[in-house]
Amino acid sequence: MKSQKLGRGLDALLGEIDEAYENEGSQNDAILEIPLKDIRPNPFQPRKSFDEEALLELSESIKNDGLIQPIIVTEDIDGYILIAGERRFRASKLAKLKKIRAVVLNSDEQKMRQFALIENIQREELNAVELAEAYIELIKLHDITHDELSNIIHKSRVHITNTLRLLQLSPKIQKALIDKKISAGHAKVMVGLDENNQQLILNSIVGQKLSVREVETMIKNMKKRQTPSDASTQSDSVNYDFSELKEELGALGLHVKDLKNKITINFDSQNEINDFLSHFRN
Repeated sequence: MKSQKLGRGLDALLGEIDEAYENEGSQNDAILEIPLKDIRPNPFQPRKSFDEEALLELSESIKNDGLIQPIIVTEDIDGYILIAGERRFRASKLAKLKKIRAVVLNSDEQKMRQFALIENIQREELNAVELAEAYIELIKLHDITHDELSNIIHKSRVHITNTLRLLQLSPKIQKALIDKKISAGHAKVMVGLDENNQQLILNSIVGQKLSVREVETMIKNMKKRQTPSDASTQSDSVNYDFSELKEELGALGLHVKDLKNKITINFDSQNEINDFLSHFRN
């Protein structure tokens, strides 16, 4: 029952932005020309990294053709808060526009957080680390499993689980992924390595331009070298010479055997043990 209810709730949320665009003249939501200076970014925006070159291209497009799709905002005490469309908002500022077309939507903090997450997931504008953080945020918000999230956002459970595993990587590796020094494929095969080995692999990828397949091979070889050899195998590789020790012990009248680098002394009586110990006490 839980997943069905949540599914319907999120499905409604997924359609709410589209409905706002389609019904720009509705009584509940209005479209206005709003001064850019009166709009604050969404504090729940999951996207932290923006491609400056792509923003400049979008800025030029807006200058030449205007803003085709308005942004979505909600009214606040001293202006507006951006809900969806941060790239369009930033590009419009770069284009030095004074105002921007915006759909004004009635919203609360919970919806603002969810709108930002869903819009970025739908538009596939998040890098792999941001996407993982968006997934974990939705899972926490709705207390759902990977399978339930998979059904709601129409992504495979394997994709969701593998993406979330990227959050196990060290901050340096996550930053390299965000900065596009490595691919998501490189990052996924590094999950499970300790921080030092992650850094070693990162240096190799950057320095030698390694493919994902080459990194997989490198990690396999690394794990083979780090696997401790079986103790019995190590002992079998060395043969100790017990001949002199056996001769000394035999001179004391003791029965001695050696096998696989081990020596065994057999005592026939307590007196033999006491005699043997007396040699160490003298």
